[in-house]
Amino acid sequence: MKKLSILVASVLGLSALAAVPAQAAPMTVATSTGAVAGGVTTWTTVTTGTASTSAITRPVPEDNVIDDSDVVRFVATVDTGTSVVATATNATIVAATNAAAAPVNASSGSSSLTIATGTGDKATFYVYTKTTAVGTVVITNQGTTLTYYVQGTAGKINTVALSGNDSGSTSSVVTVTATATDVFGNKVSGKVLTALVVNGTVDTTTATTGATLTNFGAADFKVTLPTTGTTTLVVSAASADIASTVAGFNTVTSSAVKSITVRDLAGELAAVTAARDAALAAKTVAEQALATANAAATAAAAKAAADLKAANDSATVTIAAKDAEIAKLKADNAKALADLKKAFNALAKKWNAKNPKAKVTLVK
Repeated sequence: MKKLSILVASVLGLSALAAVPAQAAPMTVATSTGAVAGGVTTWTTVTTGTASTSAITRPVPEDNVIDDSDVVRFVATVDTGTSVVATATNATIVAATNAAAAPVNASSGSSSLTIATGTGDKATFYVYTKTTAVGTVVITNQGTTLTYYVQGTAGKINTVALSGNDSGSTSSVVTVTATATDVFGNKVSGKVLTALVVNGTVDTTTATTGATLTNFGAADFKVTLPTTGTTTLVVSAASADIASTVAGFNTVTSSAVKSITVRDLAGELAAVTAARDAALAAKTVAEQALATANAAATAAAAKAAADLKAANDSATVTIAAKDAEIAKLKADNAKALADLKKAFNALAKKWNAKNPKAKVTLVK
């Protein structure tokens, strides 16, 4: 019995040990960036990217091809047979970079990706970004979550745009702001723009796009207008800073034109003043005519009211007279009828007295 008890206890102990699951290994992630030379990629380990202030930077894919030089490579080491979930904001995830047999461009990928390791313990994916805003990559496996930060660096100038007033007074100074952006709309700083002005002068023929929060990617040109006419300002980017034309992307606009109309404000004020005075004079005439018409209408209405009252009063008098006449006729008729009845009844009584057998009925 003692041996049997020992055997049972041993079996139960082994069963309990078998029921305890193996402790999941914590996920580790390695990040690296690629450099392509002669068709060969060299991957360099990156230790930054764990804070928004130390984001891993990559150039935006201005050639519309996502190759190793555009991405951050993530390699997550996890338990065999588990899955890794990656989610990105302000960035895009792809399972592989561009290859002749499987092209990957700036519209490829998604904001999330799930990778099953199967029999292995590695999950590899790549992240690129088209914006200079800081993005995040959140990686999750078996309850472990790690967050990395990525940020794009702007490409060459794809578009130059001008903004500012479309007109200005004679000999005044108008500020025109030139903005340089890459193909994805990111502002490009530190680039020299050249200005050409027709029918006017400009404070500088070259200006560099700013790098501060208030002027990032923009440069100001101050244009002095002539006395009359239209001033034309042309701002262009240097050829070395202009992006190449790429299939699938919008047309490159490396220069912009703005026309500024010179306005004679004194003349415009005089014209507006004259128009106002004319309008006031016309208003005065109209008010006088309205007052005259109102007076005439008031007089006509008063006469009509008086005439109506007189007619009404006359009709009232006439009706009263007719009513009196009718009343008198009714009274005279009633009296004549009463006299007639009285005379008839008097004769009837005499008749009835003499002819008792042939009496007539008295009239009531």
